[in-house]
Amino acid sequence: MNKIPLKNRLLIRLALGFVGRKGLVELARASKKPEKVQEKVLRSFLEGSKDTVYGKEHRFREILAARGPDFFSLYRKNVPVNDYEDLRPYVDRHKEGEPDVLFPGKPKMYGTTSGTTREPKWIPITERYYQDVYQEMNRLWFYTLIRNKPRVFSGKTLSIVGKAIEGAAPDGTVYGSISGISQRDIPRFMEILHTAPAEVFHIADYKARYYAIMRIGIEQDVTLIITANPSSLVEMVSNANEFYDEYVNDIRQGTLSRNLDISAGIRAILEARLRPNPERAAELEALKAKYGRVLPRHYWPNMQMINVWMCGNTSVYLDKVKDSFPEETFFHEFSYFSTECKAGLVLKSNTMDTVIFGHKTYWEFIHVSDESPEPRIYQLWEVKQGECYYPVITTSAGLYRYNMNDILEISGFYKGFPLIRFIQKGNGIISMTGEKLHERQFIEAVQAAQKDLDLSLAFFVGFADLERSNYQFYYEFTDPGVTRARAEELSARVDGYLKQFNSEYEGKRDSNRIKVPETFFLVPNSFEKFKSACIDLGYRDGQFKLNLLMQDDKRREMFRRLVLKEAAEPG
Repeated sequence: MNKIPLKNRLLIRLALGFVGRKGLVELARASKKPEKVQEKVLRSFLEGSKDTVYGKEHRFREILAARGPDFFSLYRKNVPVNDYEDLRPYVDRHKEGEPDVLFPGKPKMYGTTSGTTREPKWIPITERYYQDVYQEMNRLWFYTLIRNKPRVFSGKTLSIVGKAIEGAAPDGTVYGSISGISQRDIPRFMEILHTAPAEVFHIADYKARYYAIMRIGIEQDVTLIITANPSSLVEMVSNANEFYDEYVNDIRQGTLSRNLDISAGIRAILEARLRPNPERAAELEALKAKYGRVLPRHYWPNMQMINVWMCGNTSVYLDKVKDSFPEETFFHEFSYFSTECKAGLVLKSNTMDTVIFGHKTYWEFIHVSDESPEPRIYQLWEVKQGECYYPVITTSAGLYRYNMNDILEISGFYKGFPLIRFIQKGNGIISMTGEKLHERQFIEAVQAAQKDLDLSLAFFVGFADLERSNYQFYYEFTDPGVTRARAEELSARVDGYLKQFNSEYEGKRDSNRIKVPETFFLVPNSFEKFKSACIDLGYRDGQFKLNLLMQDDKRREMFRRLVLKEAAEPG
């Protein structure tokens, strides 16, 4: 298998060690004085944008004239908490080529992501934000990987990212995936780590893309996988199971299957890197002869680390494949990260705690229990450990008091900066009739119920049906022989646990305002088939997110198409 030369490994460790230690010193110094640092950060953002359209409309100059606590209170008074739709008109002006609207000049690029309307969100990325956050933080991120697993860069790195450039706004400013841009701009001395060229992520056909990623990756000695979304790991393993023999044949001949829907231009770039490798093909054939079903722990025995989301509902997907990797593989939490905000990093091993980088972004928090029209705003240094909040951010990329619509738990502190864990999206709370049922409660109820009944689920998802005033539970059982009676028993147990976990749900069920839940059987590999259908509709791999409890008729109808016909009707 392909190895990283010793001189390259030494260079990577030396270079990352230098910039990494420097970044840690900066973080440690800043975190000792959170209030002073947060004021400095916010002042810097407002000072730079005081003469923009948004800055003039919201009196940035007047805010900057204030001192001490008055500075923060005047900012809250003049700038409302925003969601994307509040900022869309300003972003649209930038897209048409107008400078100095949200920030000085125009953006470097846009990161696009799904929004609450049919129109996607175009998140501006300024040159300042890109350099201060993505570039600096990424170098520190790579250093933390080495600190936690010294041999992590001894082999190749397989990343799943989006297309760096997907198109352009009307004024010509490009838009695309920030993960793709970050991989494209990786330090030159680390380019040798990539298993495949960036063009592989431009393959339009979903299955062909994963085939190419895995066909190239499985030939090499991969020691690190970077993919925020653990559903990508599920797809990788699934693709390998389906096409293993084709991989072996391609590797032996140095080819890329002609059965794949890959454009001629991309195919030419990929095939130029391929060479016949009969030795590796023989190794892979021997693995199948020995094990039958070949897993990542067999073809990537030196895997050191997988950097992936583990917080919130993502653990449900990770649990599907975690045992497929070598026992010594370390799973490192990817950190709280979105197109709108790279919040910080997970510095320590065996933790899921993201250290908020308060010297890069200005933070405010609203407690999840506060439902008043004008909720109390907590500053970064005022939040309490063990409590959950909605974060509101201000960045150098024109997001002013932007509500992330996420629920974060304060899990501790790094000196004066909070440690956070993602719990769920704010819209992961369903309230048909005041029950305020959390997605996390549903996940825990299903996990407890299947343990009670000794049943194993490959996948599950729940939907609220307003018309029927009930919840519908969709199950894919590991054992296809599970009877409807057993499935209905599982739903009854889930229903019972939800009553225990949520008193409002209990009251609504007891009063029959919420009816008895319904049970549906899903076809095998239902999650993979659902994700594939979403990708075909235009979702991006890295941005594909699925809440396991939803009030979403469109997605519910997509799952209804995956229901086993002989078990579709509730019993």
